[in-house]
Amino acid sequence: MIRGYLGIDVGSVSTNLVVVDEEFQVIESLYLRTQGKPIEAIQKGLRELAKRLGDTEIMGVGTTGSGRQLAGVMVDADVVKNEITAHAVAASIAVPDVKTVLEIGGQDSKIIILREGVVVDFAMNTVCAAGTGSFLDQQAARLDVPIEDFGELALEATNPVRIAGRCTVFAESDMIHKQQMGHQVPDIVAGLCEAMVRNYLNNVGKGKEILAPVVFQGGVAANVGIKAAFSQALGVDVIVPPYFGVMGSIGAAVLAKEEVEHTGKKTSFAGFEISDATYEATSFECEDCPNRCEIVNIIKDGTVVARWGSRCGKHSTAQSHAS
Repeated sequence: MIRGYLGIDVGSVSTNLVVVDEEFQVIESLYLRTQGKPIEAIQKGLRELAKRLGDTEIMGVGTTGSGRQLAGVMVDADVVKNEITAHAVAASIAVPDVKTVLEIGGQDSKIIILREGVVVDFAMNTVCAAGTGSFLDQQAARLDVPIEDFGELALEATNPVRIAGRCTVFAESDMIHKQQMGHQVPDIVAGLCEAMVRNYLNNVGKGKEILAPVVFQGGVAANVGIKAAFSQALGVDVIVPPYFGVMGSIGAAVLAKEEVEHTGKKTSFAGFEISDATYEATSFECEDCPNRCEIVNIIKDGTVVARWGSRCGKHSTAQSHAS
């Protein structure tokens, strides 16, 4: 019997599930598109994992990401942690002496500064799309270049053009202008990669002490053009770990192992059978005070299992039945 620890990272773009063993080696990993349906994505992931894991026993489960509370309720997680903590823990497992973590996903980006294994500073960007994967997707589509080939094409550049990358609107208009001037596509693609890195370092990384080792993770880390642009801009060799796209899940799994070992309690994991349960999310506006809080109900098989959104705490406890 293999003892495993499950980590679930629910974001706006992807829902990732990872199972690690007691040595933090990845047993199974799944990358799924959330597509605005986190409940369905979680259940789909659990069904697929159940098929793959065989005789692996889940000893602990942790959740992270923007949908960590929802995921935590669904699976009865042992620990629910924010993305900064989860990504920092995973990076420290991959590169024990890591000092800087660059993380870029589809809709947001973040930087984490560690010293002696402890997070001492961080910053997030959830507003400007110019520093995220969606920016690259849009420009790749405009150039009619498959996003999978984007990074390799950037490495073919002989004279990268400078493109304004502070704003997606300016970047697009500047890129079109460079096309009309006759610049080669690889040079434009390389320019876009450099523009995205400048945007990231001037916004998310502004004022941060970026020291090596530098670990680059998140979905955009698959783009070798962005990795090369970071390495050039920082003057260091940027490290992309093997499971760069699911590092949040790995961190959540590691934190789950630490939690159950620290408390000495048996995992509260609800089991893979919850993939067959019927879940529903509803909401209502509380009118008891001027705050008019939007209260969210999570309903499992007709019973409210979680409720949040109340500033005063009045509706924080789930009622016995949905109404």
